Amino acid sequence: MSNPSPVSGRSLLYLVVAGAAWGTAGAAASLLFLASDLGPLALSFWRCAGGLVVLLGVLAVRRPRGAAAAARAAARPSAASLIGTGLMFTLFQAAYFGAVRETGLAVGTVVTLGAGPVLIAVGARYWMGERLGRGGVAAVVGALSGLAVLVLGGGGGEVRPLGVGWALLSAAGYAGMTLRARALGRRGAGGDPLVTTAWSVGVGTVCLLPLAAVEGLVPHTAELGRVLWLLVYVATVPTALAYALYFTGAAAVRAATVSVIMLIEPVSAAVIAVLVLGERLTGAVVLGTVLLLTAVGALIAAEAGRGGGGPADGPEARPAREPHGVAETGEPRETGEPRDRDEPRDPCRVQSAAR
Repeated sequence: MSNPSPVSGRSLLYLVVAGAAWGTAGAAASLLFLASDLGPLALSFWRCAGGLVVLLGVLAVRRPRGAAAAARAAARPSAASLIGTGLMFTLFQAAYFGAVRETGLAVGTVVTLGAGPVLIAVGARYWMGERLGRGGVAAVVGALSGLAVLVLGGGGGEVRPLGVGWALLSAAGYAGMTLRARALGRRGAGGDPLVTTAWSVGVGTVCLLPLAAVEGLVPHTAELGRVLWLLVYVATVPTALAYALYFTGAAAVRAATVSVIMLIEPVSAAVIAVLVLGERLTGAVVLGTVLLLTAVGALIAAEAGRGGGGPADGPEARPAREPHGVAETGEPRETGEPRDRDEPRDPCRVQSAAR
């Protein structure tokens, strides 16, 4: 077993913090809906627009120097790639609210967050050669079971085909965003996560503006100060900060593991609902939380123990061919030195990588 990688440890921590921050967005949205007549699409627009302002401000005052600046410049994705990530981000957000409107919060959340890890695991397996192994599959199943118990435990929600369709479309956007971030990270082309996040919320702002304008952009409220502070919080913590951490972690951790770790979001939302909003603590909430956190903890331990999933993880990460007599580092090989790609693979290493 490889030693835990410091980079992997930080990436896992970033994902945990991002998931917890995402969970606070629901509570903030509930308070906003109670304090004003702001609709979900208008809230999404202000979330993206405010996040864009925060990120542009951070990028304007930041002055990267030396090797860090050179590395970001060398790994900078193209504008088309950044727009593609932004479109997936927008699809994920907008389709989820469509699902909630059509089939309710409980069913929409379960289908979106439940289908996401499945789509990501399949995509990572067939497009990037990343394998979960039996333990990983068991953890995913446990996490999805915990999600279902946690969200549906109250017995609410009605399954409607149109709402399920929106939820599956949202899950597809989430899966595409996660797989794209992982693929770019493996190629060393992930770029600056702050720039990626800024492009994503920028695309979201443009796409959501006409829909939000129809719904009503300006909130009518008697508590303007409270509404403004909540909007600032939503734009800063669960958007600018959380997505920057998400894109950083998703580039360095296996895609399926990312999707399961991000299921911390409904756990965070449930805890806030009980402690802050005064909702009742039920057996379903406790059981679902325990199942989810157990599965997430198991995958975090497995990911940290294997040293993370850096660019060399998976068969596609290796170069297809190298010039005769030249090593992957670019240095000439000594005569008679065996070529890495011709060496027989160690069965123990193959089995370890598949876990």
